[in-house]
Amino acid sequence: MLKRKINTQKRLYVVLLVLGIVFVLLAIPVFWFYYPKIQTEKKSEIAFLDVGQGDAVLIQTPFRQNILIDGGPDGSVIQKLEEELSWWDRKIDLMVLTHPHDDHVAGLIDVIGKFHVAKVLYTGVTHDAPAYLEWLALIKNRHIPLVIIDRPQKIVFGSDCFFDILYPRASYLGVSAANLNNTSIVAKYFCAGQEALLTGDAEIAVEKELAESGADLSARIFKTGHHGSDTSSGEDFVRLVNPEKAIISVGADNKFGHPNLRVIKRLERMGTEVLRTDLAGTVRF
Repeated sequence: MLKRKINTQKRLYVVLLVLGIVFVLLAIPVFWFYYPKIQTEKKSEIAFLDVGQGDAVLIQTPFRQNILIDGGPDGSVIQKLEEELSWWDRKIDLMVLTHPHDDHVAGLIDVIGKFHVAKVLYTGVTHDAPAYLEWLALIKNRHIPLVIIDRPQKIVFGSDCFFDILYPRASYLGVSAANLNNTSIVAKYFCAGQEALLTGDAEIAVEKELAESGADLSARIFKTGHHGSDTSSGEDFVRLVNPEKAIISVGADNKFGHPNLRVIKRLERMGTEVLRTDLAGTVRF
């Protein structure tokens, strides 16, 4: 009697196991059929990560793409990325380095170590800082495709979703620049109703060049250049941008005195809401 009961339980377990396997096998194709559709209906998301005195911007497109522009000054960017991405999502489809100062490039070293990076964009400017050289060596060792940005161009992520690269307007490949800030990649992001102008650390000289180029600089969201320093965000330029929101990526009590009060007041006089990562933490749209 006891043996019959044990055999019955074993058969029940086998039946339940088979039913479970069948359910999973049926669910997988359904999941893969509907998951992309769910994702493409997702809104574009932009997060200006709170990485202290540095820059790091994560964009998640409606097409399941993760774009990281700069990585901040250290490995703290990893925790910030993990706060924004699903636990299983360990890919960066596009990594962009605006320019090779440590507060933009150092965190990208850790990102390459923790995430699968599919492609990298940078200007190719020459700089001998250890963090920049280590980052380039990692890219080479991992055979990550490296694309040089040397002119205005459009990078398309999907239907009506793209980067409009506005600067540089000439090649910096192999150039040793006196002012690395003014080699920054400047890009305008359009997607799913969002519009953001990202300026790296570009200073007023670049802003004037962009204004004279006739490019459409208007954007609802504006990441102020150079952490809110008065070397950037000149009055004529911010009037052309005419943003609703301005984000200043900056560390608390930093030694540089960023952000500059004149820049904040300039933006506020235009009716722009100024959001600072040292006060608000990561800023999301």
